[in-house]
Amino acid sequence: MAREDLRADTTAVPDGGGTRLPAVSGPAVAETLPGLLRVAGSAALHTAGWGARTTARNWMRVGKAVTSADEAASLIRDVGSFVGTVGEIARQVADGTPVGTALVRAGEQLGARPDRPHLATAPVVDGQVTGSRPQTLRERGTELLEKSRDVWAQDGRHPAYDRILDELAPDEARILVMLLSKGPQPTVDVRTGGPIGMVSSQLIAPGLNMLGARSGVRYLDQVPSYVNNLFRLGLVWLSREPVEEHAEYQVLEAQPDVLAALHSVKFAKVVRRSIHLTPFGEEFTRLALVDERLAARGDLPEHDTPPEADA
Repeated sequence: MAREDLRADTTAVPDGGGTRLPAVSGPAVAETLPGLLRVAGSAALHTAGWGARTTARNWMRVGKAVTSADEAASLIRDVGSFVGTVGEIARQVADGTPVGTALVRAGEQLGARPDRPHLATAPVVDGQVTGSRPQTLRERGTELLEKSRDVWAQDGRHPAYDRILDELAPDEARILVMLLSKGPQPTVDVRTGGPIGMVSSQLIAPGLNMLGARSGVRYLDQVPSYVNNLFRLGLVWLSREPVEEHAEYQVLEAQPDVLAALHSVKFAKVVRRSIHLTPFGEEFTRLALVDERLAARGDLPEHDTPPEADA
């Protein structure tokens, strides 16, 4: 019988809890057996309903299910009710998946076949499933697209957030929190000025700022490296435009490092710029670095969105 026939040759059977499962007929029963065995096996190991007194009788039912459509449908309902898979099986069948395929998938989730590791739960290290062959790019891409179609998934955070936490210094986390709560921060470039500077201006000191002092970092001399790393991770961006409050530049331009740069040449000029959180960085900071009360506030300062060329 063709697969299309197997899918069509079903009748609805209630599972006792409101969910309706198709009854399995003919060759489709044999197709369901691998998954059914795993579902039954998980029930035998993890539920009281498949305890020592009933195990032998239930395994006899598995054997009968190979040739009996009624027994297969009954066993699907009973086992599914024990291990919580009947609703998922019914959902897949409602989406057009053959009962046999749905059961095989349920069985793999409960106890994967040795030659087909369940990639969604097996540990992955450097793109490889531990204890098995490396995943190909296409397999990883297929798995990713399957997750995108799972409308029941609840975890909305970006998968890069966990990796980013491993690549942040404590001082960098303080800078991100300060940017979220206090908004974009002023930075300045010191360049050569005067008549020659109008024709060919040279950069003397780029990106001078007060991020370290305002956020209370431990290592002030590392702030330029911190900014480079935050930019590399896509959490901040450097704007060519100044912040709206120009009075903040008066404090910045009076700092010793800015004054030293200005006095290092005969003619110098200051170019005002700013540093912002990217939308990605703002979401990351809200989810990972501040408490829920602060994250939920709607009056936090706004950051400009980076132009496409600078993003």
